[in-house]
Amino acid sequence: MIDAHLLTSGIIFGLSLGSIFFLMTVGLSLCFGLMRIISLDQLLYYSLGAYVTYSISHATSYVWLGVLAGAVVGGLAAFAVERLLYRRIYERDITFSMITSFGMLIAGIGAIKYIWGLTPRPVSVPITAEVDILGTLVPIYRLVIIGAAFVVYAGIWLFLNRTMVGKAIRAGIENVEHVEGLGINVYRLFAVTFIIAGTLSALAGGLYAPLIMVDPQMGLDVLAFAFMVVIIGGLGSIKGTFVSAFLVGQVVSLGSLAYAPLAQMAPFAIMLVVLLVKPTGLYGSPLLKR
Repeated sequence: MIDAHLLTSGIIFGLSLGSIFFLMTVGLSLCFGLMRIISLDQLLYYSLGAYVTYSISHATSYVWLGVLAGAVVGGLAAFAVERLLYRRIYERDITFSMITSFGMLIAGIGAIKYIWGLTPRPVSVPITAEVDILGTLVPIYRLVIIGAAFVVYAGIWLFLNRTMVGKAIRAGIENVEHVEGLGINVYRLFAVTFIIAGTLSALAGGLYAPLIMVDPQMGLDVLAFAFMVVIIGGLGSIKGTFVSAFLVGQVVSLGSLAYAPLAQMAPFAIMLVVLLVKPTGLYGSPLLKR
């Protein structure tokens, strides 16, 4: 029987972990939904955001400034990669983009090791206060992370449904040929999508940095979980990514409380069950080629 206080802490931990998973993978879903590419380099921007947060906070003692700077750098890096690399391979097969982006991830990790070294780096927690929830003291910073994920999800929904650019992106996710037929420059939409995706991935790294040791391999360490989140939710589905991120976060958190190996095993079991019942994921649609 799990203690009530431990259960409350585990649920909050799972929600905060799910929030990081969502911010880290929503860009991957956006890129697949619109461009039909698997952008594993999003995990590079996740690492980059964490390291920029470390550097800025170490130099200025302002962690929030580091998180903001990391998000900006991540967005700019994603824009540069889209312009220099992805524009040359949009028409190639989806496996080609996956292999290319994985190569980009590995090369980026090498660059991070060259710039910051191999030693894991600590980032101070910007909010150390705790709040009582059902008799359990919970770090406020974890609640801030959870709130940030909900704000980002609401912001993406409003952007996709209430702005002209967002509606064009949403239409492109449904059928990019129709958008091209309307005379819209889809490559500009691709660039906007990459900037948003890279910014959010870097934001995930910056927000998570105070809770872990920033490490060059941190992007590779979460690769399996990133795949599980987007596959369970359905490739290209923002809603699916949101739901599955919190599902995986809770499974990892509560599974580790019940039996430590479950933290690694249970998400794979859930992914298997979901794919057996619904091969396209919870909210995914059949794969369509551009």
